[in-house]
Amino acid sequence: MTTETETEPNDLRNLIEGARVVLWDFDGPVCRLFAGHSAERVARDLVDWLEGQGLHGLLEDSERESLDPHFVLRAVDRRHPGSDLVAELEERLTQEELKAAASARPTPYADPLVRTWTAVGARLAITTNNSPRVVKEYLTSRGVLPCFAPHIYGRTQELRHLKPHPHCVQRALNAMGAAPSTALMIGDTPSDFLAARAAGVPFLGYARNERKHKVLREAGAERIVGSLEPLLKAVWKAGEVGQA
Repeated sequence: MTTETETEPNDLRNLIEGARVVLWDFDGPVCRLFAGHSAERVARDLVDWLEGQGLHGLLEDSERESLDPHFVLRAVDRRHPGSDLVAELEERLTQEELKAAASARPTPYADPLVRTWTAVGARLAITTNNSPRVVKEYLTSRGVLPCFAPHIYGRTQELRHLKPHPHCVQRALNAMGAAPSTALMIGDTPSDFLAARAAGVPFLGYARNERKHKVLREAGAERIVGSLEPLLKAVWKAGEVGQA
């Protein structure tokens, strides 16, 4: 990660001091959900299932070749919103995500950051395009579900509300009684950034490699970290100051 574009400690401190509520995307900042269960294979399986139903012509070539299962799901929903077909496809994706959760890889420093931020008084929520069932199963396995529950806002049957639509972000703010300016969202994709911006919530990008850093920058994100470690250190320091 190039240091000239890495968010500085003072910027992190300012973000933390203004954040009473922290909204986390799930797959990326909290864990790598598909670390041991390929998302690309899941996308291909969804396409194969559609073709097995005689629906080869439902998707365009670019959609059939997608490596993102959410992209496939949204493409079908645009053509048949709210249909039984979409419900079946969404449930198939949820089952694949549940399988993936068993081999998901925790993002370095995520668990201690979650616990530390909770300990110093911040309220946390998950705002994700993944199934809330998957999120709860993973967080339970890591022993951090109490840091978030009941504020887990994931994919619903209304697929038009997937990020970059700000619906899940707004649900979290409304349920927690938080003004957008008092919140902070942590995400790793342009859709996370766009959802936060649409909701008026400050955004911190997490980019575990140069490619993710580049696409976040191109989307307009200004504050990006390549590791959660400096954020953990900043939260520790803010907690020490608060207790002094």
